[in-house]
Amino acid sequence: MKQNKFKIIISGGGSGGHIFPAIAIANALKKNNNNIEILFVGAKNKMEMNKVPAAGYNIKGLWISGLQRRLSLKNLSFPFKVLLSMIKAKKIIKNFKPDAVIGTGGYASGPILKIATNKKIPTLIQEQNSFPGITNRLLAKHVNKICVAYNNMDNFFPKSKIVLTGNPIRQEFVNFEHKKEKALEYFNLSKHKKTLLVIGGSLGAKTINESIHKNLMAFIHNDIQILWQTGNSYFDIAKQYAQNIDDNMIKVYEFITKMDYAYASADIIVSRAGAIAVSELCALGKPAILIPSPNVAEDHQTKNAMALVNKNAAIIIKDNEAKKKLNKTIIDLLNNQKQQTELQNNISKMAFKNSADLIAEEIINMIGQHINEPTPKRQNYVIPNLFRNL
Repeated sequence: MKQNKFKIIISGGGSGGHIFPAIAIANALKKNNNNIEILFVGAKNKMEMNKVPAAGYNIKGLWISGLQRRLSLKNLSFPFKVLLSMIKAKKIIKNFKPDAVIGTGGYASGPILKIATNKKIPTLIQEQNSFPGITNRLLAKHVNKICVAYNNMDNFFPKSKIVLTGNPIRQEFVNFEHKKEKALEYFNLSKHKKTLLVIGGSLGAKTINESIHKNLMAFIHNDIQILWQTGNSYFDIAKQYAQNIDDNMIKVYEFITKMDYAYASADIIVSRAGAIAVSELCALGKPAILIPSPNVAEDHQTKNAMALVNKNAAIIIKDNEAKKKLNKTIIDLLNNQKQQTELQNNISKMAFKNSADLIAEEIINMIGQHINEPTPKRQNYVIPNLFRNL
């Protein structure tokens, strides 16, 4: 029987935490139904305008940005950006004629989802965090479905719309164990040394970078090789310092494209505790030291991290204590195989590995209900008891 042709808009961006889930959902939709056309909508001059085409999808940009929380001249242009973005979003929807519009957070998803809800087009938002972003909080009353990664999200969203799916992660991070040898070769790392992977998010993290920089000699003296993603702002400093010490032991990257190889090469990982980072770490099943960013709404990164720490599935260090404690914590963990094994076992139990498929299924079912067609039989996915105590 021939399947209907579905046209779907996916919007979200500004950071990897919004972009990568959006791409994962798109891939899941295409995997399950080749008869789907997908268009992305993002914010002009943001990273999605490069990352989405690199993943093989078309994208249109809106001239939109967030309202600055402090007094700023940039806020003067905000009403005009919203108005022009709404006009362009309306034109995109009129021309593309989507059967559904999906939002994964970020400023660009606001205008396109607002127009879609006004036109009664089926809409779904995916919220990655335990504390929702402002765009998704504003849209929640109007959309049809809300896919979440945490329990108790009815504190923010209408309970009847919520579906617990976990966060979509990039497919290459599932079943990646066989990649370790190739990964070490790719980064020119020794298979005879312990490898520390340091990631602070796609934009970099000042505290993590400075803490690693301060303790590089201690790591080298302990025969620890380092794969270090600095982000843009710290790259030149770190690169120069690494070359002056030992660039065979310290591999510095502004941004690591082959993140599956980076994760595969690592014995332990130091990371921020953004929602997608935490979900990826669970799927990877690697020992992790989390340093939550203090510069996020409602301190949600600490909540994300504590969901793992409370299950003895990760180690947490406060941002303001990282420079003092990170060095010893890393070395102690790398020298304690028993603790590494405990962390690996416990974090692996908390993984959602089929979140993108669950969300794709919700989207197709939502479209089917809207056009009064029979919906596909639901698959028997196993949903782990993730973050139940939040």
